[in-house]
Amino acid sequence: MRRALTAALALLAAAAPIAAQRPPLNQRTEADYTPRPYVSLTNAPWVKDAVIYQINTRQFTKEGTFRAAQAQLPRLKKLGVDILWLMPIQPIGVKNRKGTLGSPYSVRDYTAVNPEFGDKADLKAFVDAAHAQGFHVILDWVANHTAWDNKWVTQHPDWYKRDWHGDFHPTPWWDWTDIIDLDYSKPGLRKAMTEAMAYWVRDFGIDGYRADVAGYVPLDFWEGARADLEAIRPVFMLAEWKTPDLLARAFDATYSWQWYETVEGIAAGTSDATALYGYYSENEKAWPKAGMRMLWIENHDINAWHKTQFEAFGPMLDAAITLEMVGEGIPMIYDGQEACNPKRLEFFEKDPIVWSKPCRLDALYRDLIAFRKGHPALANGKWGATMVKVENDKPKQVFSFVRQQGADKVFAAFNFSKTPVTVTFPTTLQAGRYRAFRTGQAVTVAAGQTMTLPAWGVTLLAGS
Repeated sequence: MRRALTAALALLAAAAPIAAQRPPLNQRTEADYTPRPYVSLTNAPWVKDAVIYQINTRQFTKEGTFRAAQAQLPRLKKLGVDILWLMPIQPIGVKNRKGTLGSPYSVRDYTAVNPEFGDKADLKAFVDAAHAQGFHVILDWVANHTAWDNKWVTQHPDWYKRDWHGDFHPTPWWDWTDIIDLDYSKPGLRKAMTEAMAYWVRDFGIDGYRADVAGYVPLDFWEGARADLEAIRPVFMLAEWKTPDLLARAFDATYSWQWYETVEGIAAGTSDATALYGYYSENEKAWPKAGMRMLWIENHDINAWHKTQFEAFGPMLDAAITLEMVGEGIPMIYDGQEACNPKRLEFFEKDPIVWSKPCRLDALYRDLIAFRKGHPALANGKWGATMVKVENDKPKQVFSFVRQQGADKVFAAFNFSKTPVTVTFPTTLQAGRYRAFRTGQAVTVAAGQTMTLPAWGVTLLAGS
């Protein structure tokens, strides 16, 4: 009884500040119902039109080092990307290691560098060179678990969760046998983890983090860590997770697995273009405008364990990339995509990308990135325009929308089918004078206009 009473009093105490902010119902005015912003964090200004580029350091170059990656910065600058996301840079656990080299997500020491990639001086040189060329650099951060032989295992065994035997254990239900779970009920762990994150931001100039399985770590930890990092410098935080609560005070962006799965389903023929209506409706109504959802065609998980971009999208690939770049969301490129990398890269072994062959996707990405940066309506998050559906008479095949901000207007129509289609747009929303993507040709679109799109074809127009 005493325990139940104590718990009830604790709940009342937690609720009291909220109740105290609200006068009795019969005394309230309209001002008391003024909506409060869901997102209270401040995005760094350099996120406005940023494109993320994920670097799998082990496979990014033949050498697989920071120094070799640094030599590629001018090429990435020409591509037009902005935020460089380095997969985990820390030493990898040896105990219960998978494969020869192990998974970079099995961290042995949070404040050290994997000698496979170089040393701390090499990392600092990479970050400094990236900053000098206008990039920002974020690190992959693995807060949910550590390697079996992380130094905390012997120094602070109480920081780890235990199974029903009382032993350390991997994350439940997964086959992550090379790691063991941390216990975030321990204040000491929270302090040490936050200090480790602050170390790279303070001493190496890191500009933020991508948080691995972020939802497996308590949200209040991330919110506290974000505040502590912001006290050092403005940061960008990306969560590998799928709920909007992480965007309120902790993360600038979350993953959008739903977008990938929806677009892949269209490519596979298991759904049609109308499947995107559900995604974008939810995106507009259930997610904060000031938050961002990251879109991708490949990432390290998709490439290693699922499909390459060619396997997943086939002839629809160029159209899917175009939607990623001009629809709402912050886009991400996984290294090797622009080189038409045809293989699933090994995850626990050395398997470098082959960069020698020319690839049409390099030019497509460069042109699309330049296009989106040239049009304020296509900016990320709170800065960009909401997508507005353009009605058409072939909705199962054609997905069409306008994004308009002030005088800047972008009209896009995608034929997400394997046959050519002649489509009519009956409304006035899309009407206007435009320039065509890539060609710059002047195009006038009238209300009720009909156009023909080839199989998997895209019409992308911009006007002002």
